[in-house]
Amino acid sequence: MPRTTASTATRRQFLKTAASAGIIAPLFLPGSVLGRDGVVAPSEKIILGGIGIRSRGGYVLSTMLPQPDVRFAAIADVRADRRQAVKDLADLKNGDAKCATYRDFRELLERDDIDAVLIATGDRWHATASMLAAEAGKDVYSEKPCAISIALAGRLADTIRRTGRVFQAGTQRRSVSNFIHAVELARGGKLGNLHTLHASIYRLIDRYDWLPGQPEPSPDVVDWNMWLGPAPWRPYNRSYVDGGWRGFYDFDSGAKLLDWGAHTVDLCQWAAGTDGTMPVEYKPMNVENDNVIICRYASGLRLILRRSGWMGLGTCPVRFEGDEGWIETGDTGRISVSLDLLRAELPAPTIAGTMPEPHVRDFFNCVKSRAKTAANADVMQSSHVACHAAAIAWKLGRKLAFDPAKQEFIDDDEANRMRTRASREPWTV
Repeated sequence: MPRTTASTATRRQFLKTAASAGIIAPLFLPGSVLGRDGVVAPSEKIILGGIGIRSRGGYVLSTMLPQPDVRFAAIADVRADRRQAVKDLADLKNGDAKCATYRDFRELLERDDIDAVLIATGDRWHATASMLAAEAGKDVYSEKPCAISIALAGRLADTIRRTGRVFQAGTQRRSVSNFIHAVELARGGKLGNLHTLHASIYRLIDRYDWLPGQPEPSPDVVDWNMWLGPAPWRPYNRSYVDGGWRGFYDFDSGAKLLDWGAHTVDLCQWAAGTDGTMPVEYKPMNVENDNVIICRYASGLRLILRRSGWMGLGTCPVRFEGDEGWIETGDTGRISVSLDLLRAELPAPTIAGTMPEPHVRDFFNCVKSRAKTAANADVMQSSHVACHAAAIAWKLGRKLAFDPAKQEFIDDDEANRMRTRASREPWTV
């Protein structure tokens, strides 16, 4: 359950004390106060805060606000326009004007009444903000990619384990029915022994240049230094702030491979039952008009990352192949299989893979039960490390061997140096 705050404890204690002491109390309390008639009592609601809510984060928040057991109480964002926009949305839902705004998310984390946070900043901030939130006693729903390096993915998972917080990576396809069904068929042996997994990825790109510098706005409008956070300093350009940071090495999680790979590699890991480990070999292939990386697990199972050749079942497609057949699915919810006997068992498409509602509900249920989420920190670490290792192989243009236990490349100092990134002070967590 959410932590009992001083304020909720005081309310409860007052009612108990007033009743036992014969103090005059209201003769009638609305059922909403007591949690009756299907309404969640205010003292039992999860108090939620948000950090860096724009675009995808706003979409996720729109599915969190209607949850009957959640109240969104505070937004921290470096942009004044985003702070106000999110506040307006929350106040409209809450029916008051109490949603607090902060420029520095550390002020939000200092609040004792905040139970959980939605982190939807750019990639450079996800791991650092998540670790600081966990250290502050908050449960975390972090948009992906959750960490911009192999080392940070490991440190984030370690922090979540040590602090005992609930963590959900925003890889919501683990909670979407068509992907669940495809994974169940693969894990249940309906395709025979799995031999090849296919994960879709974006066109890979890695930029090291700077956009032209522009006059830096007042920190009250856009706090550029805070926007950069742990990333190296560079001159302000509005394009970065409006989403144009993607593809730049200083801000991106790995040549854009994790934009889709964080989802699709994660699904392949799940289908293969390899959560907790990852491939031991990563080999980039010279394929025209595509980025193909062939990965191999210790068992001999292959994982192929590629852009082209999909069946048109929607974005973020995956394909699982076994000795007896294959299955492919994507964000439309549609599924294709090679076996007639499985075709009759296919579920009708329900929601698109981009929709986070079931994943959000899983997170809040786990905040209450303290169970592990579908995309918990250990699951996140395995799939993110696999993606980063593949991206490093692509950047170096050569086959790399990897030790999953030691989380390091074998006999390749250059690749091992790329497992970590320096963080700008004071953001070395």
